[in-house]
Amino acid sequence: MGSQQTRIPVGIVGITGYTGMELLRLLLKHPVFELAAATSRQEQGKTIKDIFPQIQDQAAADLEITPPDPERLGDTCRLVFLAVPHGTAMDMAAKLLDRGLTVIDFSADFRLRSAEVYERWYATRHVQQHLLSEAIYGLSELNAEAIKQARLVANPGCYPTSILLGLYPAVSMELISSSSLIIDSKSGTSGAGRAAKLDMLFCEVYDNFKAYSLGRHRHTPEIEQELAGYAGGEVTVTFSPHLVPINRGILSTMYAHLSPEADPQSIREAYVQFAGEHSWIRIMPPGRLPQVKMVRGTMFCDIGLVVDERTGRLIVVSAIDNLCRGASGQALANANLACGLHASTGLDLSPLVP
Repeated sequence: MGSQQTRIPVGIVGITGYTGMELLRLLLKHPVFELAAATSRQEQGKTIKDIFPQIQDQAAADLEITPPDPERLGDTCRLVFLAVPHGTAMDMAAKLLDRGLTVIDFSADFRLRSAEVYERWYATRHVQQHLLSEAIYGLSELNAEAIKQARLVANPGCYPTSILLGLYPAVSMELISSSSLIIDSKSGTSGAGRAAKLDMLFCEVYDNFKAYSLGRHRHTPEIEQELAGYAGGEVTVTFSPHLVPINRGILSTMYAHLSPEADPQSIREAYVQFAGEHSWIRIMPPGRLPQVKMVRGTMFCDIGLVVDERTGRLIVVSAIDNLCRGASGQALANANLACGLHASTGLDLSPLVP
């Protein structure tokens, strides 16, 4: 990408959450996108450096934070990231689309193709159902061509990102049975957002480890919907999320019965081929398994494979950074594609260790 390329003005609705903060970090070094608008109802009137004192000298430091006004965003931006909760994004997305903008939505409002399923799992009426068929699910490795043509991209959930990338080769190549998938995932506390919550206080989380939302986590229908597309038929999963006392990271462990024709060599070949086509997928060598610290602050999804011949199961372990690969970095990759850039523009990031 040449240094003389015209800058593309973008905006962030919801700058103060963890995903908004992470997106700001990435945009500050992006060679093409320029942050032209940042919004927050609570912090309007302040500047970026007022609420993020670590940002003092960058170009966006003095940018004033404004209320989320679609008309103003339409006047200043070509693309807008919606880093707001489900239920809030749908109306804002519709108004921005009406003004000719491209929208990358972090929420769940456009991930599910069925309004009925959305309303059942999120207990919220979907008031922009006509946009569901237009929204593109933003997993760039699998939907890049559609994202390039999209006006509205539904950024995947963090848990589903780790799971779908981990299972795609095995499911799509019919190396496992899709009828009995068990998924055990652990997430760092930033996945719960930045709002003050009793069960997320330091003394509640530190030196603790717990499961939550068993059998009812809202990412379940998203996981099943996308896996069904890979499998060519209905998929039902048992999804068990857990909270671990770390800031960033998701580690997902997936268990599936092997198909009769699958063997360790064919499984590894399928995954190595997948990684060869997508630079952010890294397959661990035999005997090694992913660790969240090895992907911190990056777009990498590290995948480890174990064939348990005694039980006839494939065990897949994947690790991602929930804030970067699972949210803001992934949104930036989608924005890159939607604006005619390579997905990796501004995202060649090295892991933050320690």
